[in-house]
Amino acid sequence: MATYAIGDIQGCYDELMQLLDLINFNDSDHLWFAGDLVNRGQQSLEVLRFVSGLGERAQCVLGNHDLHLLALHYGATRDKRNSTLSQVLQAPDRDELMHWLRCRPLLVENEQLGYIMTHAGIPHIWSLGKARKRAQEVERVLRSKDVGDFFNHMYGNKPDTWHNDLEGWARLRLITNYFTRMRFITPNGQLEFNGNGEADTAPDGFLPWFAVRRQSPLLRRQLFGHWAALMGSTGKPETIALDTGCVWGFSLSAFCLENQTLTRCNCTAYQPKPHEKIV
Repeated sequence: MATYAIGDIQGCYDELMQLLDLINFNDSDHLWFAGDLVNRGQQSLEVLRFVSGLGERAQCVLGNHDLHLLALHYGATRDKRNSTLSQVLQAPDRDELMHWLRCRPLLVENEQLGYIMTHAGIPHIWSLGKARKRAQEVERVLRSKDVGDFFNHMYGNKPDTWHNDLEGWARLRLITNYFTRMRFITPNGQLEFNGNGEADTAPDGFLPWFAVRRQSPLLRRQLFGHWAALMGSTGKPETIALDTGCVWGFSLSAFCLENQTLTRCNCTAYQPKPHEKIV
């Protein structure tokens, strides 16, 4: 049995199937997905059906594109970008898929193998215990009757710096942004939402989140997606970037947790390759 962590698929179902063939995926293997299962590619519905159909053999954290799909489902926003999500929203099994998706966590870990995974990372200002608790705060609301209100308040860049006394929707919004949108950060934990290029393009006063010394060690190797411009490279063996730009025509990556091998398959560009913006 092997466990493979896979980067952002973003609706690229055919490429996912090619990658699974390359790793000889079988019925005894397990898959971890780093979030952003959907959008931009042409087969978001097929991806959701496949991953949800794996049952307990799949662990998937929520990414910002997954949350956007849920916000559309609950009527909290409009699809202003003419995205590829209409196929999901018009599907006969839409309600079942959206229920499955909103029950996905923000954080998964395997203590025995020594890994933890979120979509965008874990800020240096939080210990492992605090990260778990903060993730659970959002997960409880997503799985409650207040889920619609959550999406009505999810969007926004403020507050951008953590304070323990934050309350209500502002607190939940910032937790969500740390876990699903973080790239550049200051030593005091302030997020920056405009910079999205390579690690050395940080705005003044900011650093890549994984380059800031942690206040408390995680005692886990971190797996994350979200940041395609890194092309899988952080320069830190304890921090493993999984998003290698599949939807932009680069590659889709699978990292084996047991033996640390990396497998990539080449991808077809469903979107024009970005010049200054990868989100």
